[in-house]
Amino acid sequence: QVHLVESGGGLVQAGGSLRLSCAASGSFFSMGWYRQTPGKQRELAATITSGGTTNYADSVKGRFTISRDNAKNTVYLQMNSLKPEDTGIYYCKASSQIYVYWGQGTQVTVSS
Repeated sequence: QVHLVESGGGLVQAGGSLRLSCAASGSFFSMGWYRQTPGKQRELAATITSGGTTNYADSVKGRFTISRDNAKNTVYLQMNSLKPEDTGIYYCKASSQIYVYWGQGTQVTVSS
């Protein structure tokens, strides 16, 4: 049974910062963060491979930074210069060659 434990969400004012963490119970080739903002489908925020290759949504480039600690099977998302439109539920995703796992989500609310 794979577990993804997310933490770090919360309420912050526009322009502020938050750091999300996701600890996995195993190692995965790709880990990342997706988000579901009000009225929209779940979408990519950022992903990172075990080799360090990153991918970002255009909407977060320059503001969010994804990183991972392979020894701890943990992925982080540093979110700076947050905007009200970043409000939503952020989900951790871990992928192997065959399986995909999702965390339960953590709420991020950015007030204007």
